[in-house]
Amino acid sequence: MKYCRFLFEGHTHYGTVELRAGEPWIVDLTAAPEEDLAYRLAHACAASLIPSIESFDFEPMPLKAAQLLPAATPSKIVCVGRNYRDHAAELGNEVPAEPLLFFKPPSALLAPGGVVRLPAASSRVDYEGELALVIGRRARKLRSDADWRAFVRGYTVANDITARDLQKKDAQWTRAKGFDTFCPVGPFVSDEVDPEKGLTVETRVNGELRQHGSTLDFIFSIPALLSYITAAITLEPGDLLLTGTPSGVGALKAGDKVEVTIPGLGVLANTVEADVD
Repeated sequence: MKYCRFLFEGHTHYGTVELRAGEPWIVDLTAAPEEDLAYRLAHACAASLIPSIESFDFEPMPLKAAQLLPAATPSKIVCVGRNYRDHAAELGNEVPAEPLLFFKPPSALLAPGGVVRLPAASSRVDYEGELALVIGRRARKLRSDADWRAFVRGYTVANDITARDLQKKDAQWTRAKGFDTFCPVGPFVSDEVDPEKGLTVETRVNGELRQHGSTLDFIFSIPALLSYITAAITLEPGDLLLTGTPSGVGALKAGDKVEVTIPGLGVLANTVEADVD
């Protein structure tokens, strides 16, 4: 199963994604997941204004031709810091003894193809390419030996944009990680990959390879992360879990194009501009 979220004829829709000649295509419209309350409310309150899926005359289109939206609608975005030893070392940090967690607000979400805005408050904004999990079932106090896959709807690509100077300055990371546009996610969600068999995460800036890592290098595995997180925080359907970034992070500047690639999950591409009040 692969699906995306996109605009079509002025309305938000979900689409089934398939590969055709090696390229992802949106081949049909599909029902929204239960957590997209805004979508469901809009359709419930304006049934006469918003046609049903069946009434749209949808022709398959290349994914790259669609006006994509962030691939998930989370109630919260839980992130893991320093989950690769090399990344911890490159920033001069110790490897954590337990998962290091922080949040990004949903207001930080950015669509594939969207513009990352460099805030005036920061003099250094970095890219951090990552694998993200989309939660599919309510998860609370999962045991480390639980069937964790039953709680994961699928996987997608994320870029944990970070104001590095503010991260070092502030006592906690909320501001540094939470600016608007600081969480690009997409282009689609898929349950057809297996991070425990090794997924390669690569980040390129203006075509130059900057990051290359594998999910086999996680310090804390996905089941360990889910057990640790849900011991304190209930994860709801649609919530995002960003699993950490490999070494090679670096600064972005206005005019850059940053691309995060994970085989089977596509390319998350965004441009960068200075923020204007």
